[in-house]
Amino acid sequence: MIVNNTTSNPGNQRRPRVIISGGGTGGHIFPALSIADALRSRIDADILFVGAENRMEMTRVPDAGYNIIGLPVAGFDRKHLWKNISVLIKLFKSMRRSRKIIKDFKPDIAIGVGGYASGPTLKAAQKAGIPTLLQEQNSYAGVTNKLLGQKAEKICVAYDGMEKFFPADKIVKTGNPIRKTLLDSQKTIKEARESFGLNPEKTTLLVVGGSLGALTINESLEKGIKKLAENGIQVIWQTGKNFGDRGPLAAKGLKGVVVTPFITDMSSAYKAADLVIGRAGAGSISELQVLGKPVILVPSPNVAEDHQTHNARALSDKGAAVLITDAEAREKLVDATIKLIKDKEELNRMSQEISKMALLDSDRHIVDEVCKIINNRQ
Repeated sequence: MIVNNTTSNPGNQRRPRVIISGGGTGGHIFPALSIADALRSRIDADILFVGAENRMEMTRVPDAGYNIIGLPVAGFDRKHLWKNISVLIKLFKSMRRSRKIIKDFKPDIAIGVGGYASGPTLKAAQKAGIPTLLQEQNSYAGVTNKLLGQKAEKICVAYDGMEKFFPADKIVKTGNPIRKTLLDSQKTIKEARESFGLNPEKTTLLVVGGSLGALTINESLEKGIKKLAENGIQVIWQTGKNFGDRGPLAAKGLKGVVVTPFITDMSSAYKAADLVIGRAGAGSISELQVLGKPVILVPSPNVAEDHQTHNARALSDKGAAVLITDAEAREKLVDATIKLIKDKEELNRMSQEISKMALLDSDRHIVDEVCKIINNRQ
């Protein structure tokens, strides 16, 4: 069976079966769905997602039209080690369930995109002799992916220098898939600002902190939002649900400040912004690279292997972003923002540098590798 650029399935040939595993956060789910959509547009395949029970993929994936099975897996608690007894029990149960999923579904390939469920699923696939492909989003690979990478057929990466973590002959630089909707906006910058009720002519800052919010960034804005407004800077401030009350209170009475827990139209938010402030998750960085947006990155300190700092440094070392540590942010973030956003020449230079790092059509390139592996298996 040869799979390539067709969705046809002549005769009674068995359709390729593909497992995509991972999730836990939007940063893992959006790329996984992008890969699935690109694969479905290329070949007639049965696609099954494997995620973590009670995480957002258990609703987002069915909403996108795919089947998903949940594992009772959870992340390790690095602050309260005694709590990891239950985590180990869940891991054992997840390994057992993963073996059954592999046995019942009989996949031709298992794809891991990161997240809690990815480890048990791909480990079970590898033990069963099923070829695996890893999608490593970050510039610093985690322990699980480093272990899985030794037996994976291919590892799709977004950064140079990943041979530090994986066998060089298995690495393919594809970039990270991004949400296609971000590229669909037909609005001008002025129209995008007007859609948020802002002055279309004024300098605009976008602050994003994810669905839950980034506490340090939010508290920095809470302290400095008045100063930003006094300097003629409009702000679109996405607080996340955990800061939903304090944000509006801090911005009360300020003109040109939009405070919202969530932003549904991210393409317009990005289009409206002269500068972005956010965490340094791999998915967000890939979006900013493709859109060419200058950014101040405040890496989260609460992530495995401090990978967000490594992601941010990969940009700041090339002059493509400004890095402010979480510990420094409350004192430095607002003043650094005011200085940078008024320097149009520097913003233009940063935009050019971050655009150079963009890798387009990442989902299509990953699917190229998937199809090669399936063909080699037949």
